[in-house]
This record gives sequence, C-alpha cells and structure tokens, in this order.
Amino acid sequence: MDQEAQYLGRGKSNRALRQHARITSYDEALVDEMIEQQLGGNPAFVARGRKKKPLDMDKEVDVEAMIAVSIGFPRDALTEEEIEAGVVTTVLGEEQANYIVVRNHILARWRENVNVWLDQGAVMESIRSQFKNLVASSYKFLLSHGYINFGVAPAIKAAIPAESTKASVVIIGAGLSGLAAARQLLAFGHKIIVVEGRQRPGGRVYTKKMEGGGKMAAADLGGSVVTGIHGNPLGVLARQLGFPLHKIREKCPLYQPDGLPVEEDMDSKVETQFNKLLDLASTWREQMESVADSIALGTTLETLREQASVAVTTDERRLFDWHLANLEYANAGLLSKLSLAFWDQDDPYEMGGDHCFVPGGNVRLISALAEDIPIFYGKTVHTVRYGSNGVQVITGDQVFEGDMALCTVPLGVLKWKAIRFEPELPQRKTEAISRLGFGLLNKVAMLFPHVFWGAELDTFGHLADHSSRRGEFFLFYSYAAVSGGPLLIALVAGEAAINFERMPPLQAIQRVLTILRAIYEPRGISVPDPIQTVCTRWGSDHLCYGSYSNVAVGASGDDYDILAESVGGHLFFAGEATNRQYPATMHGAFLSGLREAGNIAAQAAASTAPPKIPKDIQSYAAILADIFREPDLEFGNFAIVYDPQSEDPKSFAILRLLIGGNAKKKYGDGQGMEPHKYQFQQQQQQQQQLHLYTIITRQQALDLREVRGGDGVRLVYLCEKFGVKLVGRRGLGVNGDAIVAAVKWARAAKKSASSVHVPNTLVETKVQTVNAGT
Repeated sequence: MDQEAQYLGRGKSNRALRQHARITSYDEALVDEMIEQQLGGNPAFVARGRKKKPLDMDKEVDVEAMIAVSIGFPRDALTEEEIEAGVVTTVLGEEQANYIVVRNHILARWRENVNVWLDQGAVMESIRSQFKNLVASSYKFLLSHGYINFGVAPAIKAAIPAESTKASVVIIGAGLSGLAAARQLLAFGHKIIVVEGRQRPGGRVYTKKMEGGGKMAAADLGGSVVTGIHGNPLGVLARQLGFPLHKIREKCPLYQPDGLPVEEDMDSKVETQFNKLLDLASTWREQMESVADSIALGTTLETLREQASVAVTTDERRLFDWHLANLEYANAGLLSKLSLAFWDQDDPYEMGGDHCFVPGGNVRLISALAEDIPIFYGKTVHTVRYGSNGVQVITGDQVFEGDMALCTVPLGVLKWKAIRFEPELPQRKTEAISRLGFGLLNKVAMLFPHVFWGAELDTFGHLADHSSRRGEFFLFYSYAAVSGGPLLIALVAGEAAINFERMPPLQAIQRVLTILRAIYEPRGISVPDPIQTVCTRWGSDHLCYGSYSNVAVGASGDDYDILAESVGGHLFFAGEATNRQYPATMHGAFLSGLREAGNIAAQAAASTAPPKIPKDIQSYAAILADIFREPDLEFGNFAIVYDPQSEDPKSFAILRLLIGGNAKKKYGDGQGMEPHKYQFQQQQQQQQQLHLYTIITRQQALDLREVRGGDGVRLVYLCEKFGVKLVGRRGLGVNGDAIVAAVKWARAAKKSASSVHVPNTLVETKVQTVNAGT
C-alpha cells in the first residue's frame, strides 16, 4: 500500500468555498490625494518604439499593472520585500510611482515569453533612458527574488554557470520548495546538495502509475490541482514544457446517501444559507475582536446555524454537512480546531483564474525540476547542526556539510520533532510550529475497465447519511480526461480522514463501490470492479505526518512568517507552511523555495561584504516584530516604541505605520467582495499589508496622537509638519539601530531571558561526510 503525503492544496473546485476578500479601513482616498498633490503624480513613460496616443499608453500601463497584480504585487504600492530591499530612496514618492510602472513592465515583458532569458538590456530597449536607475533596481529585485527568469526552459537552464563558486547549501527535502530553491541557487552560482528521505523527488506531490487489464493511468495521489492559473508559477512551468492544462469543469452534481440526485432548488438554497453563515461568522469575529482568537470556526458555524434555524430537515442537514466537509477539505483540518479569527487569512492573495489538472500528472513538472539536480535519495535526516562555521545535516550513515542549510520538511515533521536541531530552534519558532495546524486528507484511487460515470464530468459529490461521516468519500475527481485511462479518485476529509487511517483497504474499496453503485445502477449503468486501487495513509507517513497546514485556534498568519525566518544566518526554512500568502498550495511551496534562494544568496553576499547592521535582515525583522508587540504608544495604525535610555521629550522614538490593514484586526474588516469568478478583479483592488518606519521624537509622537481626522490626516501631518520620510526596516539608520538595541537589551534584562548558545565549532563525527558541491 502506497503511503505518500496528500497535498492537494486549497480544494477549490466549482463548488469552491466562497472567498471573503478583505479591504482596509485605512482612508486610502485621502492618502491617494496626498500622494498626488504633495508628492507628485505618476507620468506615463514606457516607450514602445513608436509614438502612441496617451490613452493607448495608459491602457498598456494598466494592463501591465493587472499582470503584476495577478502575480501577487499590489497595484499601486510596494511589497514589504521591495521596501526592505531598498528599491527606491523614498517610499510613497514620485520615484516609487515610477518604479512600480517599470517593475510591472518588466514582469509583463517576461510573462509574454517565459521561454527566454530577459536581460536588463532588452528591458532598456522599451524604457526611456532617464529611468535607467529604476530599471536596474527593479530588474535586480525581480531577478534575485525569483519573479522573472525562473523555471526549466532551455534558455533559463543555459544561464546556470558551468562552475559553482559561491557558498555551499545543503537542502533538506526534494519537494517543490526544495527543487525550486535548488535550481535558483545553481543559477546564482551556489554549490548545492539535496537530501531526500524518499526514493523519488516530489515530496507531497506524487503521481503513481496504475495499470492492469490493458488499461493504464497516472494518478496524482499527492498534489493534483493547480489552484488558479492567473500568475501561478506552475502555469509558467507548464508553458515552458509545452504541457496543455485541463480546466476543471464547473458541473458538479451532488447525490444523496441513497444515490438519488440532490434537487437543484434545495442545493442552491442550502449553499446560499451556508455562505451567509460564513459572512455572519466574519461579522461576529469583528465584533468579538481578540476574543475570536480563541474560538473555533466550527463552533461558531454550528451556533449560527441553530440560531438561524438553517438546515433543520434531515435532507438539508446532510447537504449542509457536505459543505462543512468541503470546508475541511479546503483546510485539511477539523472545523472544531480551525481559528475563527484567521482561518481564511490568505484569501486576499488567492491566485485567480481556472483550476486545472496537468495531463499525465504533476510528476511531469517534478521530473523537469529535478533534472540534473544532485539529489541523495533514501536519506532521512535526524539531526541538523548549525553554527558560525557552517552546517551539518546528518542522516543514518552520512553527514552532509555546507555553509548553509535549507529545511523544507513538512510542518508535520517539525511538529513531531523528527529532526533534532543543535542548538535548539528559538522559542519563537517552536511556539509557531506548535500553534499552526497540520491536517489530513486521504484518497482512494481506482482504475476501472471503462468510464461509466460519464466523460462530461470532472467532479461529483456524495452526501453522508450521518454528520460523523460527512467527509467520507464526499467528493469524486474524474481523471479520465488527463490521466490516460478511466481513473476515478474519491476524497476523504475531516474526521473521516483520521478514521480512514485505521480502515482496512478492502473495506474502504467496498464502501466506495457501494456508493457508486447506488448512484449509477438505478440508471441502468453497471459499475464494474476496479482493476487496481490505491488507498493513501498520509497521517502515518513518517516523512510528513499529514497533508498541509492550516491556522488552528490560537494561531494566526504571523506564525507562517515566523516559521519562514532564518536562524543565525545559516539555517533557512521553506515549504507551504512558511508561505503566509499561499499556504497549503503547490505554488505556495514553489514560491517559498524561490524566496529562500534569494534570501540565502543575499545572506551569502552579506557575509563576504564589509559588516553591516543588521547582517541578517530576517533576524532583525523578528526583533522589530518582537519589540512592537508591546509598543509604548499605539493609536490607529500607528505604533511607537521609545528609547528606554531617556524620558526627555526630545529623545528619539521609532514609529511604525501599518499600510493596508488594521493593526488590531489582522483579519480585515469583514466586508465581502465579489465571489470566486471575479477574483481577478478582486486582486487588482487588494493591497498587501506593509510596515513602514521613521524616527521621530517622543513629543512628536504625542502630538501626532492628538491629530484628529483619522490615519490619513495623521499621515499628511507626519510628512508635512514633521518633514519625515517613511522607510523600510533597513532604512532606520544608526539612530534606529541604537533604539532597537536599547529596547531589546532593556526588555531582555527585565525578563532575565537567557540567550541561545551557538557553538563555535561543529561536532566532529566518524561517519562518512559529504560536502555540498562535490
């Protein structure tokens, strides 16, 4: 029996969960007016080699902006990554507005043809020469962070240096994140080794070849759905490889426990009621504020259902339970353990567009990514040692050494403490690991002699006869159009997925066949015995211990960021559970690998350059986040931390401004926007949450608090009255570093916290040692 990790992602089909896009309560109109009047406009400047009317140019700029939004960039703002990278000298100024247009142009240029290597010179051909400094800044950022020139196209692979001369990196795990990082690091000139516990690449993405009786099919037992094709990097890989994608069709009939179809009127009625309860749950959590952090989504929905007298009949309750099962499928977690406050914190970032299958299975993407990568298979890591002299990644009989290590193992492995870290991981990170949820989803894959369920269907659902079994074989995926044979896969979610681990395979198959025969045989359609079957057991797989992450009660989106933080400048982390914007997805894992490749390259470059403060920007970010958990002054979206060394009104303080969200309500203001089919339009209006900083005096902080009219007015007052500039974390300068150090020292002394000891030398071993790059 195959035991591979299930990794389908966010379970979006035509019967997808209603998305609740959040919009900020920040006075954006006032800020926009300030930018336009006080800081200058945004002149169009993209040249195309021929004179165009201004309207044509504006339209082209607008189209490029929409492309950037689909990739995950704000329409008219910088990402936190860009601010930290210092892509512009002044945040919110005219330079930023022009940079954004250049950035969007570069993104659009490469997405036009992802099979070529887009160099900076080619970009300059379509940009006026006076913006050369912006081209250099934006091109460098997009290249180093993996937004352009990534993948497996021949031209991209040809750019990999013949000889690796930079720092060596040991990558733990050959899943999507590990493979993405490996290819990027090779392109950046680094030596790499990938250590994989399985005998194959892919991790939680696994395609099994099923065959018998003259039939053959490729079954994705792990990650299967490319969730949202707009901007999705997996779509880029498919284009580079020439793989056509199969759009999952919207038709998804539901069947009652006795096999009869669910009436359309009742289906529509209960689905509407279910979505209204989700909306009402969002309203509740806004009203409860911080209390919502300790309440489960499932408890809230059940309370609201009873109060609203929804799904009171047996048939309606079964249909309502089906939607609950679909919700548990989307989160790979029990609703009784999902956080009411933050379960959908990633919704604003969801990739728009159709959900698709890769014909022949996702193994085709994995194989292309793994080609020519040095991977050591069958090496289960049990210890990782890291220190100032480098890293050691230890398996049963080998020690893999390098300058740095990238850990991409699933969150379940970290939760089970299957890997020992020496020294231990910081408490901040271990607590985040403990808080985040890691759920379970199982599958039954069946190869039949023929397609008896109809070639026009990609999905259909089945209602359970009791709430306790609502997730048992509740949804069926037809892979007949993409697998090469008559393949049908049944999904098991929620509590049923846990119980499924203990169910004998033969019993599971008989239950599935009973369901299928109840649906089809009354219509005169014979359901044959399957030729071959596979039942997954992802919860008992020691290389994953589950399927994918979710936000459990007590956790928040911040925990994904904490899990992504590097430790000591030598140990890095990637994987879907480190991606706050795209957790529980294949593309989220892939993007995290690209992200960490950029972070590793930057850290390696910093270690060879003259010392700067701070060397490890991620550690510095963690320190800033910690000190602002307890600000000395807080109002609206502003937070202030004073220099503890002086109470003089003229002494300095650090001001932090949150752009794009409410500081006290991280989950948004609860106002829903358009449903799933309008998600691309949603994304154009969404703005990521960013932190901007500046240095002011204590007295100025008090004066700013007294300004009335909202945060927008305060921002105008801050910029015009005080004449300060808002910067990213790295722009605080010497005064900012001094305040951060003073606050950290003062609070550490107050709490008598002991520091983590990092050994100066790595422990010698007597087993075989392998150096990265050899």
